[in-house]
Amino acid sequence: MIGRLRGTLAHKAPPWLVIDVGGVGYELEAPMSTFYDLPEVGREVALFTHYAQKEDSVSLYGFLHESERRLFRDVQKVTGIGAKIALAILSGVSVDTFARLVQTGDVTALTKIPGIGKKTAERMVVELRDRAADLAGAGGAIGGTQVPADPMSEAVVALQQLGYKPADAVRMAKAAANDGDPPEIIIRKALQSALR
Repeated sequence: MIGRLRGTLAHKAPPWLVIDVGGVGYELEAPMSTFYDLPEVGREVALFTHYAQKEDSVSLYGFLHESERRLFRDVQKVTGIGAKIALAILSGVSVDTFARLVQTGDVTALTKIPGIGKKTAERMVVELRDRAADLAGAGGAIGGTQVPADPMSEAVVALQQLGYKPADAVRMAKAAANDGDPPEIIIRKALQSALR
């Protein structure tokens, strides 16, 4: 199993990134919480990973923080939640915020995350409440930022990949964007305003 990768960040386009480790390019899918703090392309990065093998596919997921990887794994133990929704959770809220929402039983706020309906939110509260306190506060990471050629388009694509309809993604990105914002900032603001 691959538990951690350290190498050169060769490519990043949410939700995908490629890390070159000794001449081998590992393609990983990562939540926006990781993209916010990635270094520039060409710089060294270290990520915690989760390797998932299914009957017809193999996937590798990357996280800057161990707490993110732990949350990613824990939420998939809840009935009806897979990797896509787990990534949407990490892209929509921080680990600490998610833990607080689960502990307080804030089903309304949880349903604002793409892919989570009322019943799923209620199941998460019931099944994760005991573990929520352990999720908050753990860390360990590396950082940086990059401004791509077309931040608005990149933000819209990322929002769509997180489960928002194209029209909603465009509306959210336009409402959140300021001149000069990189896509990570636009996405972060759009997701934060969606949770209000």
